[in-house]
Amino acid sequence: MKELDGIVRDIEVTDCKKNVRWITVVALLLLLVQTHRLQAADKLEFRPPAVPLVTFDPFLSIWSPADRLTDATTHHWTRREQPLISLIRIDGHTYRLMGTSPSALSAMKQTSLEVTPTRSLYEFEEAGVHVSLTFLEPALPSDLDVYSWPLSYITWDVRSTDGRKHKIELYDSTSSQLAVNKPDEVVAWKKETAGELTTLRVGTTEQPVLGSSGDDHRINWGYAYAAALAAESTSMIGLNDALESSFQETGGLSQPAATESQSPATIQPVMAYAFDIGEVGAKTVQRQVIVAYDEVYAIKYFGEKLLPYWARNGMSIGELLQKASTEYPQILGRSESFDRELMADLTKVGGEKYAKIVALSYRECVAANGLAADTNKQPLLFTKENTSNGDIATVDVIFPMDPVWLLLSPSLAKASLVPILSYSASDHWKFPNAPHDLGTYPLAFGRDNGGETMAVEESGNMLILADAVSQIDGNTDFIKPWWPQLTQWAKYLEQYGLDPEDQLCTDDFMGHLAHNANLSVKAILALAAYGDMARINGDTATAKRYSDLAKVDAKHWVEASADGDHSRLAFDKPGTWSQKYNLVWDRILGLNIFPASVAQQEVAFYKAHIGKYGLPLDSRTKLTKTDWSIWSATMASNKTDFETIVDPIYNYLNVTPTRDPIADSYMTDNARQGGMHARPVVGGFFIKMLADRDVWKKWDSRDTLKPSNWAPLPAGEK
Repeated sequence: MKELDGIVRDIEVTDCKKNVRWITVVALLLLLVQTHRLQAADKLEFRPPAVPLVTFDPFLSIWSPADRLTDATTHHWTRREQPLISLIRIDGHTYRLMGTSPSALSAMKQTSLEVTPTRSLYEFEEAGVHVSLTFLEPALPSDLDVYSWPLSYITWDVRSTDGRKHKIELYDSTSSQLAVNKPDEVVAWKKETAGELTTLRVGTTEQPVLGSSGDDHRINWGYAYAAALAAESTSMIGLNDALESSFQETGGLSQPAATESQSPATIQPVMAYAFDIGEVGAKTVQRQVIVAYDEVYAIKYFGEKLLPYWARNGMSIGELLQKASTEYPQILGRSESFDRELMADLTKVGGEKYAKIVALSYRECVAANGLAADTNKQPLLFTKENTSNGDIATVDVIFPMDPVWLLLSPSLAKASLVPILSYSASDHWKFPNAPHDLGTYPLAFGRDNGGETMAVEESGNMLILADAVSQIDGNTDFIKPWWPQLTQWAKYLEQYGLDPEDQLCTDDFMGHLAHNANLSVKAILALAAYGDMARINGDTATAKRYSDLAKVDAKHWVEASADGDHSRLAFDKPGTWSQKYNLVWDRILGLNIFPASVAQQEVAFYKAHIGKYGLPLDSRTKLTKTDWSIWSATMASNKTDFETIVDPIYNYLNVTPTRDPIADSYMTDNARQGGMHARPVVGGFFIKMLADRDVWKKWDSRDTLKPSNWAPLPAGEK
């Protein structure tokens, strides 16, 4: 269209009065140019750095790190290869649809990619055939029974585009690498049936259930599954190369039997399906494979092995796969409706770029958590601190994550807080402040020695989140069992929060810092939040005391942190600055502790200090945190200022050659530098939605589970 623009400009300088035909040409060309421009504006192209394919929790989390699905081998978020392969034979000629194997085959032309909250949709077209390949995780937050299914659907929709019929065969394989921590672990496999499904499974022969933990760590217990309708498919577990060659040559599966005791690193066994669809015309034909993982037990919780939430009532994985297959049409419809409505609200509240960022973040957040059931069959949600240290149930990870659940599933927000609250109320915890974490995923055992100390940080986090939940419920029923702990934390912050001593905050990678002004904001608002909970509980005297205290502290803060046109990084460091992202909760919770001018002054200052790819965390660094930046942007009073801070994040994701799930830390002057990624904190991107009370109320009202009666902390061995 650039050439067309030039033609129009040339014509516009011509004396069109000499020839009426030129006027017509000009009008038509101008109309064509304008139409193209409008179409381009309507379709905002977004290139995710990595695309979620098969996701559920930190162990089942497979991504495509490429622009096209055929440009790279799919891998786990830890970057370890976990190949998913798809091939298609069109009239006897084989193309790759997913993955790089076999490398000698041509890739089918990919025409588009769209990522919605629950789906990744690829479109391909070649040789008169169109293929839609969709990856769906049924992460419906208002229905925890479905949300907890440990699976993703892979669905092919195939049709002819040239008016002719074409002979079509499809191939899909799932690597045994899904079931091992190290590539050379020995696996065994089995083929079974579940109702109308053929199910293939693979797992290690050792099966060390909940026997290890860590950050760069994959599961090596339980079983990976691939399932498809028996009437539509043939299936085999065997050698990767041989099965691909067989399909390429014949459209079917045939190979020498593989020995169960051989290692994946040596022979690469895969769970494979072939679909002989036959002659395909203009009518779409659909085929599907479900990839699932049965962990057997999800979390070790103070010596007690907890079942996955989906299995709490005794359902087997075979029964679950049958249910998932049978209910797919309804699940698809519900997922499409959820995606459509959520994207509309995200766009309305924050703009199209914000909506695309948040859509990509949703399954990343979901897949960074494990959902288990306690002995009372109540949900417990456990974060994993991916790419930092692998900690489980980390309070300063729960805090930035929970905006997504405060919006979409208050039940999950509560389920994320209960393990910390229960541990704090037990004999194990001897400190006046809130704990930092409970161990290393998936082993929750508590840090009885205090662990990593972020005393002000974590106490403030818990009080603010507890108030958010209480506001949603309109009562304090949820937090009443732990009111003594909340009171203790409020008293601690009353003594130590206004001017924090030399300690870590959530930005611990920046080191210790005394007199941290942003941390002080958190403590002040946490005191107000405690007072707000007292108000909800009917204790007007306590409510007034803590609200008044917070306002006095806020006045002192404004004076002590003032540094001309902004606030300081630390009270004793003139000439410095930092993002005061904690301030956003004053508006969200309606506490009204700080003057509105404080936030607006901060936003005005941030706009002048934004780097090419985002707003740095503070004056010491070029590093940004995407979650905190969106919180800071949410402090803005108008859409333009919000987009000014958020749009550079979109630009970074769109161009970075570091092909990981969304990084929540990176350098704002270098798109090549990635950082911490695949972490639950990206749930914090939803915070802009909480700033719109009508939108917030609409979504959280759909959470009908209302869990209660959580089991006490287990008394077993740690």
